[in-house]
Parts: sequence; C-alpha cells; structure tokens
Amino acid sequence: MPIHDLDCLSVARRRKTLCTVHAVRASERETWVALAGEPAVTFAESCGFVARVGQLVLVPGPEGKVQALLGLPEQEAPRDPFVFGRLALDLPEGDWTVQVPKDVARDDVILGFCLGAYRYSLKTGGSPAEGPRLVVTAAERKGLAAQMARSICFARDLINTPANLLGPSELAREAKAALRPLGAEVEVIKGAALDEAYPLLAHVGNGSERAPRVVLARWSGTHAGKDAPLISLVGKGVCFDSGGYDIKPSGGMLRMKKDMGGAATVLALAHLVMAQDLPIKLELRLGCVENSVSGHAMRPLDVIRSRAGLTVEIGNTDAEGRLVLSDLLHEAGESQPDLLVDVATLTGAARVALGPDLPALFCNNDSTAMLFAEAAEYEADPLWRLPLWQGYAGWLKSPVADLNNIASRPMAGAITAGLFLEHFVKPDQRWVHIDSYAWNDSSRPGRPEGGDTPGIRALFRVIRSLCGTNRAEKS
Repeated sequence: MPIHDLDCLSVARRRKTLCTVHAVRASERETWVALAGEPAVTFAESCGFVARVGQLVLVPGPEGKVQALLGLPEQEAPRDPFVFGRLALDLPEGDWTVQVPKDVARDDVILGFCLGAYRYSLKTGGSPAEGPRLVVTAAERKGLAAQMARSICFARDLINTPANLLGPSELAREAKAALRPLGAEVEVIKGAALDEAYPLLAHVGNGSERAPRVVLARWSGTHAGKDAPLISLVGKGVCFDSGGYDIKPSGGMLRMKKDMGGAATVLALAHLVMAQDLPIKLELRLGCVENSVSGHAMRPLDVIRSRAGLTVEIGNTDAEGRLVLSDLLHEAGESQPDLLVDVATLTGAARVALGPDLPALFCNNDSTAMLFAEAAEYEADPLWRLPLWQGYAGWLKSPVADLNNIASRPMAGAITAGLFLEHFVKPDQRWVHIDSYAWNDSSRPGRPEGGDTPGIRALFRVIRSLCGTNRAEKS
C-alpha cells in the first residue's frame, strides 16, 4: 500500500476562497474580537460558543466569506495536537488557514489536521466526499509534521487491513516496499533459514498455512559517523491471533487483525527516521506470523530450544507474542545497540491496568526510562512505566524447561511477560519494552476508530535526543 500523499494539505493559495480558523482560548475573549470582529463573536456566543477545548463554530467573515473559531486548551495545559483533528472532521470543503497563538506549534496544527483527515475504507463505488484542505507552505508539506502524519497513517492502514489481505508475507512485502526506497538494506527470511535462526518464532508461525517471515532491515543516515548511535527496533507482527489450541472466544478474536500493531508501529517509526535522515544507525526486525489452529500448530506443553539456548515450555499457546519477540531480541543484542526497543500488542493485563490509551513501558535502566517519560510528556504522547518486578520471576518456572511462557499465577500478566522477555536481553543492554493496544475503540478528533500507534511520537523524540537533533523548542 502506498505511503499517504496527504491530499488534505494544499500548497496552492486560492486567495479569493481562502477561509480562516481562529484558534482561541476561553480566557481571552478580547482576542476573539480582535481576530474575528465583534459581530462574529456575538454570533458565535449566540450559538453557545465558549471556546471549550475542541469546540468549533462557523461565523460570518469579511467579504461574505465564512470563518471559524476553535477552542484551545489554556496556555498552562499540556499540548494537544489532536484538537486540530476536529477541523478535518467538521469544516466545510475548501481551503483553510489556521491562526494560532504564538505558543502553539505550527507542527501540531499540521499533524492534528492530517490525522483527523485519515480514513480507511474498502468500499466500492462513488467518489469519496471532498473535505477541507489545510493550506501549508511547500516546505511544511515536506516537513516533520507532515512526514510524521504519513508514517502514522501508513501504520494505521496496515493495522486496519483485514487479515485475509495482510498475512505474514504481505506484511514483509509492505516493509520492504516502504524502506528500500529510503536506502535501507532489507532481507526477508523464510523457510529453513527461519526455522534454524528463530526457533521460537517458527514454532508459532509454522502452525499456519501462511508461513512466517522475518524482516531484517539495516540503515545508516547520510550524516551518521562511526560513533553514531545504533538503535535497534523489534516489532511483534502477528497478523491474526486465534489463540492457537488455547483458542480465544469469538469476541476475543474480533480485533485480532491488530495483533501486528507493534510491527506496524516500529515500521512506521523506522520509515520516519529514514525519511528525516537522522544521523544514526538503525536496525529493524519484524516477526511476521499467524497464530493458527492446525495439525502442525504448537501444542500446550511443547518444549522448544530458543535461539539463546534456553528451553521454553509452552504453558499457553495464546501467549505467542513473547515467543515471537524472544529470538528477535536475542539476535538484536548481538549487534550491541545503544538502545533496544520492542513494541508489541502483548497482554490484556496491560489494558486492564492502564486502559487503551496508555501503553505500558518496561525498562531495565532508570535514566533511559526517565528519558522516555520526559519525551512522552513533551509530546503529549503518554507512556506509563510498570516495574520489571523480580519478585515475580519465579512464577515463570517450569518443571521440565528453563522457562514457561506463561506465569503460574493469574496476576501481573504484563509484568511477567516483560520478565519473560528480559531473559533474552543481555543484562548490560539498555532495553525498553512497550506493551501497546494499537487501537482506538471509538472515534475522537485525530484518532478515528481503528488501528493506531500510541507512543510513536515519544519514541521519535527519544531517538532524536540520542543523536542530538532536538532543536531548542518551547516547553
């Protein structure tokens, strides 16, 4: 599938028809008047406009043109690019410009508008309705905010694609098509080579008629010197998860096309890093599999020897994501990266603890965890740290193997999943594990119902900080 062209952005300025949105705050009524005029403000107030965050009203403008007022958070509130997603939903067709206070980043306007304009549909017949277009400069159309939107929309497309149209081979093909034009060396591993190199992953994926794939991509920025940091990204790409022999109930399968959301997130992040040509070295690994029920699917109490040499007993075939990640994490550590990050839709326990909007973050290094927390707060892209509590490590014991893939107690499932993965990461390796939902259950401005990539903006900011490219920015 192609990277989005962002048809919602327009560089052509049709001055005769160009309309303006004035983004204003509830506490600054005099500013509303200065921008839109007293008659327009009076009209807006008669319609119930109080500049509530995200509230939008159309009002008469000069020369018979329409203009709009949009409510913003107060200045001391956290930044919120998604508030501008409402413009793409509710403005009428035409070219629009958005005026914001000086403390609001222009990139937030562009990113929020583009994410609000995102749609996924496989409907046939008829032309899609024309929507509003945000007028930007040619430089902005090529800039970071627009590229961030393209990468996120690409990941949303992947997650939203039905599983019959996106299996392991198709996901691998999409990764290759997205990264090779940006200069990445991309290898797709399959068959006997995959079975030998990634035995845990193979034990999951070989249960499906759609054979597993591993994507291995390597890239260096054009300005990356010998001492440039090496960042390694790993993503869980379970294109559909039936649960295997420990089969999910029908309701539990309804969203399982999204179980490759971790792979989509790190693929989009890699695409963004490469498109921005950050001065780093990057490795990407995607484990592309389907967890199926068949005569050759993995069974409860199977024992498999991992790439790391540890033997793993299969306590539950529905705990397959950690098996997919383990061999990839071990291989990634062989390159001794400066930072190793994996993203996965791994546990329902993380959602019980934190809900759909807060990805759980696990980290074996406090200073690294603080770096992620600061980036998440700055970007208004929340991540919430949970502990790798070693007191629960014994819950993963097996009577016949080095590890069981599921804990012996029905508690702390997100933590024990992280502890399982930690066995495949070197103790001195800076490592972050993110357990994400990768889905919006309902539509909100900038976040339509369907696949999504929470945490990607925070991750990108961390990578920029590691290579020193975060510019001086307003807090």
